[in-house]
Amino acid sequence: MPDRLPIAHLAREDVAVQDLMRRGLDWLATVAPYDLATIFELVDAELVVQAARGRFADERVSGHRIALADFPTVREAIETRRARAYTEHDHRHGDGDPFDGVLDLPAGHACMVVPLTAGQRTLGVLTLDRGECETYADATVELVELYGRLLALAIHNAHLRAEVERLSERRRQHAAELERRLSGEGAGELERSAAPAVRRLAVRAQQVARTDTPVLIRGETGTGKERLAHAIHAWSPRAEGPFVAVNCAAIPPALLESELFGHEKGAFTGATAARAGRFRIAQGGTLFLDEIGELPQELQAKLLRAVQQGEVQPVGSDRAVSVDVRLVAATHVDLEAAIRDGRFREDLFYRLSVFPLHLPPLRERLEDLPELCDHLLGDIAARTGWRGLHLGDDALDALRAHPWPGNVRELANVLERAAIVTDGEIRPEELALPAGAAPSRPAVTAGPEAPLPTLTEVEIAHIEAALRRTGGKIYGDDGAATILGLKPTTLQSRMKKHGIDRRAAAEG
Repeated sequence: MPDRLPIAHLAREDVAVQDLMRRGLDWLATVAPYDLATIFELVDAELVVQAARGRFADERVSGHRIALADFPTVREAIETRRARAYTEHDHRHGDGDPFDGVLDLPAGHACMVVPLTAGQRTLGVLTLDRGECETYADATVELVELYGRLLALAIHNAHLRAEVERLSERRRQHAAELERRLSGEGAGELERSAAPAVRRLAVRAQQVARTDTPVLIRGETGTGKERLAHAIHAWSPRAEGPFVAVNCAAIPPALLESELFGHEKGAFTGATAARAGRFRIAQGGTLFLDEIGELPQELQAKLLRAVQQGEVQPVGSDRAVSVDVRLVAATHVDLEAAIRDGRFREDLFYRLSVFPLHLPPLRERLEDLPELCDHLLGDIAARTGWRGLHLGDDALDALRAHPWPGNVRELANVLERAAIVTDGEIRPEELALPAGAAPSRPAVTAGPEAPLPTLTEVEIAHIEAALRRTGGKIYGDDGAATILGLKPTTLQSRMKKHGIDRRAAAEG
């Protein structure tokens, strides 16, 4: 008997089931001699040949099937899970040979039937036949019976791997479809844009998409930075890989490191199992880091290492893990000002902004307003089942006159509110546009010598103005977050960062 049965290794290899069966039968020849070895699969109440090896293995054997009811001794071998070697007496007075009428084997030839079972599941039987009239020895039968158990386990595992691969492929296809829906076919929208600035942006995005160069997308809040990141991913050679998005402002700083880089079991309280982290989940694809300007300083050095060396170190681990990820970052924050204030690493900025892209605000691409409205209303109709939603000419003129401080995100909210109260055609009064909403960029003070406010000062003033208008209310359709085109959690994060008190701002 060989020191080690290679079938145990076959069980771990990612090989096709048929190939595994043939290789298993080939190695079986070193354990027990045969002129024909076959694997019958149990299909309903029949046994069907799936693989055959030996000098008698030809087209007559391929696909041969027998009814299990016609072979009581074979059924008994399956039920008892014990191998059986047939004697000359069995051939003459038993239930015959499985290949009677197919092969011209001599009466009394050496024959063995071995059940193939894995756990509680019966896969079929393994048969061995020789042209010689000599019964297999008991020691050989026991050895082949053991081998049959290992072979059945290997076949069962191969079937499971094949099923997992089928499910994984379906999941990948489903995820790809979800990504296309979530991205709103952003790639096509950019290319079809009526605004020259957006079409130029699409050309540059396509150019960089063909590389693995990091991309920094800049633009005001709500301009569609994640949609542009989706488009870059779709245009890239990594399009079949995952697209993973992380909002650095929406995750508490204490959890963000684990979220990005993963952690080991027991790394901290509550870490009951190891976690891969978003970098490793995005392996072979694109990782989109939104609101990169909100990344805590203590994590910026680790992100720089991940970008430069392609390695991440999970929390609680003493070893680095290699990752192959294309990084796209986005922000509306003035990173240069953050560098001067000591809030953002200059080396990380230069590593991320190798190829910067600027998304123009909605007020600078009003040529696209009709198509954007059609697309957003189509999304609303698909989600709600409301049909016939469309904008009247007066409503479209009202939208063109609005300054859109929240950009496309604000437009989506305005249209959804209007869709709720309309009977099909949306009229100006149903848009409920805020009167006198301030644009997201303040007007420049007249005079060449007049000092300009910093972006931080502008952001603080704009948040406080929104809180005054809503009486300090943050959540809801009439809350400050909606007016600013932000998620409520993002607005609260920025208020905390700037030390803005909700009640004081509302009363001011």
